[in-house]
Amino acid sequence: MQEALTQVHTLTPFLKRHYHNLLTLSLLLADVLSIVLGFVGGFHLRLIIPLPERAAGNLYLTDLLPLLVMQAIFIVLAFFFGRMYHRRRTRYGTDELAAIFSGVSIGTLLTIAVTSLIYKTNSGVFDYSRGVMVYAWLLTIVLVLIIRGAQARLQHWLQGRGYGRTRVVVVGSGITAIALLQRIQQMPRLGYDLVGMVCTNGDRPPTDVPALGGVDTLSDVIEHEGVNEVIIAAPETKDEDMLNIISKCDRSTISIKVYPDLFQIMAGQMSIGELGGLPLLNVRDVALRGWKLVLKRAIDLLGSVGGLVFLSPMMMLVALVIKVDSPGPVFLVQERMGLDGKRFNVFKFRSMRLDAERNGPGWTVKDDPRVTRVGRFIRRTNIDELPQLINVLFGDMSLVGPRPERPVYVDEFRKRIPRYMERHREKAGMAGWAQVNGLRGDTSIEDRTQYDLWYIENWSVWLDIKIIWLTAWHTLTRDDGNAY
Repeated sequence: MQEALTQVHTLTPFLKRHYHNLLTLSLLLADVLSIVLGFVGGFHLRLIIPLPERAAGNLYLTDLLPLLVMQAIFIVLAFFFGRMYHRRRTRYGTDELAAIFSGVSIGTLLTIAVTSLIYKTNSGVFDYSRGVMVYAWLLTIVLVLIIRGAQARLQHWLQGRGYGRTRVVVVGSGITAIALLQRIQQMPRLGYDLVGMVCTNGDRPPTDVPALGGVDTLSDVIEHEGVNEVIIAAPETKDEDMLNIISKCDRSTISIKVYPDLFQIMAGQMSIGELGGLPLLNVRDVALRGWKLVLKRAIDLLGSVGGLVFLSPMMMLVALVIKVDSPGPVFLVQERMGLDGKRFNVFKFRSMRLDAERNGPGWTVKDDPRVTRVGRFIRRTNIDELPQLINVLFGDMSLVGPRPERPVYVDEFRKRIPRYMERHREKAGMAGWAQVNGLRGDTSIEDRTQYDLWYIENWSVWLDIKIIWLTAWHTLTRDDGNAY
């Protein structure tokens, strides 16, 4: 027993020193295992399921080994060029699925193309089975997703025990740096160990964050604290001061990241465009135009009709429980502001007492005494929002978009938050980009506005699918979204 413990202690420094290389190797081996299992499974499915009809003659797995080898090589290459073996601190499940689908599909198509080119179908010459390729393609996507998911859980477990963690210093001051510090502290699965904060203007960091002095001490901090990464969160810093900060990070192995919000007043991500070959920065852009509006409306119609039909038994049960639990109507009909600032009535399951606003409208707080017993459950699980499928069906709302606010709050926010009214350029949504990133309830309206504007300017069908998936995931796991 003592000898085994000694071997473990001897192995631990090696694992920590080579953690990232071993992580990449484990990903590679996991992918190869998935490809092999997917191909073998596809072969056996082809024998079981006669679709399409098999040609005459026996089919042996050994005859398809060249095809399996090419499949593995091309898929791994597709993953490599898709940067799936590069280290990432966080990745959405939908992003992972898209990358896996793309890589496996490209690798499979390349395998078929090369096989067709080299082994042209002639008598006695090797030919591939279309059925095996289709089944192997589907199974490989599923297996890669599952095995990579298991590998990610193992990685988070190891990071929780000190393996592969990154010692990080935040340089900056003000609300931007504090917001970044809070996000690092709220997301332990990213594998960051916060060394402390270097302030750029003499401020002091929050009480729970070590103060590491000013910019002049940054080089010494990096050397003596074993810092691996520096994140600069100082959007107000002048160019020459920024260069000075970067020059302090003089260790060649140090990773430097700069918070991209250089123009907070614009509250959105800029993109690169061009005009006759001249590069331009797109400060304001709207992604949802033309045929995309028609597509989004079609998705809303399908989603709302399907949701109302599928969820109607549960909604009837919830309505009955609300009626039994407390006196008053089942639904709450409340005026909100949507597209182009137009007002509409939003439907929700009632989760508060009838006299909840006898003293005027107010934000809901944690353990709010106005919330009923049933209300606590339906709010925590987002069930109270389900009647908004009716709003989506009528066209007042969308499945995904900025969450609608009451006019009394909109009038307040528009006076103090730059570009706040621009979030009304699109329909309000049942689910939102800000909410899946942990900004729900009594959180910063300024931060929510930035997320909403980013969503408007970067809309895509895939982004909507991602938000819907994450909303469902947070609801099922009771995760507030901070881990994403």
